[in-house]
Parts: sequence; structure tokens; C-alpha cells
Amino acid sequence: MKSSYLTRPFYFLWTTQTAANAADVLYIMALTVLVLDRTDSLVSAALMPLMRSGAQMLSSLIAPLLINRFKLTKLLLLSQVGQFLLFVCLAIYLQLNGEASSLVLVFALVFVMSFLDGWTTPARNALIPRLVTHEQGLLKANGLLSVSDQVVQFAGWGLSGVVVAFMGAGHTLLFTVAIYGLAAVFTLGVREPTNSEVEGMGLSAVPSDDTSAQGASRWHRLTEGWKMIWKMPRLRVLTFMDIIDMLGGSVWVGAFTLAFVQVALGQGEEWWGFINAAYFAGTIGGGLLVLSLTRIIGNRYLGTMMIGMAGYGVLTALYALNTKPSIALIFVILMGPFAELSAINRRTLIQRSVTRLLLPKVLSAQASLLHLVFCISLLGMAGLAEYFGIVNLYLFAAGLTMLALVVGLLSLRAFRDQSAHDNVSTAS
Repeated sequence: MKSSYLTRPFYFLWTTQTAANAADVLYIMALTVLVLDRTDSLVSAALMPLMRSGAQMLSSLIAPLLINRFKLTKLLLLSQVGQFLLFVCLAIYLQLNGEASSLVLVFALVFVMSFLDGWTTPARNALIPRLVTHEQGLLKANGLLSVSDQVVQFAGWGLSGVVVAFMGAGHTLLFTVAIYGLAAVFTLGVREPTNSEVEGMGLSAVPSDDTSAQGASRWHRLTEGWKMIWKMPRLRVLTFMDIIDMLGGSVWVGAFTLAFVQVALGQGEEWWGFINAAYFAGTIGGGLLVLSLTRIIGNRYLGTMMIGMAGYGVLTALYALNTKPSIALIFVILMGPFAELSAINRRTLIQRSVTRLLLPKVLSAQASLLHLVFCISLLGMAGLAEYFGIVNLYLFAAGLTMLALVVGLLSLRAFRDQSAHDNVSTAS
């Protein structure tokens, strides 16, 4: 019996995504420093993440049209090669023009790169079920990707500041070109299995008619994923839970955590760094915990997800009410495992809810919706913090997580009916 259910193409996918994420962190940090040096304006620097989210949202909206024309592996390759070539142009332009370079052109190139990146995550998450050879491998693959994502975020934001300070923004961009190039090369190793190989895998999926025929209208192809989310109770519930969770999740953006450290904990910026590091360390630990518990969790995705949400919500509330910095660090570290238990199992449930043909379209619809919700949440939470205070903002976020949990508990029938459907389809 195999000790691992992960295939060679999955490891290529894992490698290329890790490299691409590291390159993203590096170039965002380098460009942020460059924009701040040129404009001395935080507003100008803040435009970059907002613009990136907007571009990724638009990209996710049109992704179903591309999914109908290209294989997921081709889409990933197009995204990585396109970003690599655009970034080469950006780095050369900045090197040649220096202070005379146009920030409008820089932002335009970043927008197009972010647009290309918009279908990467839906394509990646849709490919995962195709690149594992057993149902247990699906949870393991999701856990492994989550750990690498968090490690890149945790180490990347800390190390990228050191790299930019040591090498300078211009040379950091050239270094990032090399990482993007590696990501593009590794993408060549991501091979989608044939139909006969898929039939031999142990994963089950909910049967559904393939309505994505070549003769279908463009509008039908654009809305197919949205219709599937609305049509299937389990997908509808999971998406609604994701939306509620995302509304509260923006409280961990830097500006809010800094305000909490200063106001509620009475500490300076160094403790802001400690809290951020503790949060990422906790999520890394959570991903490793899921990997170690793969056999124990089995197919109990729903129960594990609920436990994760409950623990995360309670700890967020305790964090909000606490005024001692050392205790706050403990709460933040403990949040990580619960947050990852919730997120990884929710992703696995979604991946098991639809056929391999429709999954990319469903994930694209969800991605565009969540990008929009995140942008709205950032603006809304800033207003709530001004009006109600930063402590109440974190209590509100905890309440949103518990509301998402209640939605899941009230919708258990949808999950049970879907599980019964899974079992029938597997038996047949």
C-alpha cells in the first residue's frame, strides 16, 4: 500500500505555487517601498493591494470562458509565463528609467499581472482532486498547500523587508524575475491525468450533467458556476459561510492589528510584529496539525470544520477582551490550528461537492465573490472601527464567525443529503 497518495504532478503544482507566492510577496514589498519613496504617500502605496484584489476579481469573473477553451494546466502555464514576461518588462523598465519611471505605467503592469493571477487559485484548487490518488490524499494535499502558503506569508513578509533593505528595490525586482522564471518552468511538470486515470482514482464526486458544451452561449458559460452554487444546497451553504467568515477575516489586516496593539494592549509597533508573527506561526502549526491528523479526520470534514470555527470564534472573542500582551500572543497562536481546521476542511468539502468538469467554474465564481466581499469588508470594517472602537470590531468579527457556525449547524440536513448522494453514486 502506498504511503502517500500524492502524485508527481501534484508536487510540481505545489512547487510552482510556492515559488509564485514567494515572488508575489517580494515584488509587492519592493514596489511598495519604491512607491513610498517616490510619493511619500501611504494612500498611493495602499492602492496596490486594493487594485490587485480588483483585478483578480475581474479575472475570476471571466475565468469560465477560459476554462471552456483551455485545460487547467494550460491556464496555469499561461498565467505563470505571462506574469514572468510582464515582470521582466517591469523590472527592465524600472532599471532603465529609475526616478523618471511612470507610476501609472507601473500600476498598469501590476494590474495586468494581477489579472493573469486571478484564475491561478481556482485552477490550482480544481486541479488538486485530479492529482491525488485517494480521498485521504485530498485532505493531505490541501493541508500541504496551506502550510506552504502560510510559510511563504510568514517568512516572506519578514525576509522580504531584509532583502529589499540589503539589495535595494531595483535589484530585488531582478531577483524576483528569477523566482517567477522558476515558477513558470515547474508549471511544465503539472500534467492533468487522462479520463482512464481519473476513473482509477478513489475520489468520489457528486454526479452532474456536463452542461458546458461547446455550443453553449457565452453568458451560460459565465454563469454556470454561479448557477451550480445556487442549485446545490451544500455549495450554497458553504459559500455563504465563506462570505460571513471573510467579512470578519479582514480584521487581521495590518492596520487593524496595529490599532488593536496600540489601543487595547497599550504597546508599540514591535508588539504589532510579534502578533503578526504569532498569527502566522499558529496557522502554520494548524496546517501541520491537519497533515498529522489526516487518518483520524478521515471523511469527517464537516465535524472538523465546525470544531475549527467554534474554537476560532471563541479565541477571537477572548483576544478582543484581553489587555495583556503576553496572553494575547497565546490566544493568537492557538487561533491558527482552529482557523486551518476550518479552512482546509471547508475547501475539501467544496472540492468533493461537484464533478471535475464543473469544479473550476464553481471555484472561479466563489473566488470573484470573495474578492468583492474582502474589498467591501476592508472599507466597512474601517468605518466600524472608527465608530465602535477597535475592541468591539474584534468582538464583531468573533460574532460573525459564530454566525457562520450557526448557519452550518442549521443546514446539517443539506450536508447529510449530499453525503447520502455521494454514497449512492459511489456504490453505483
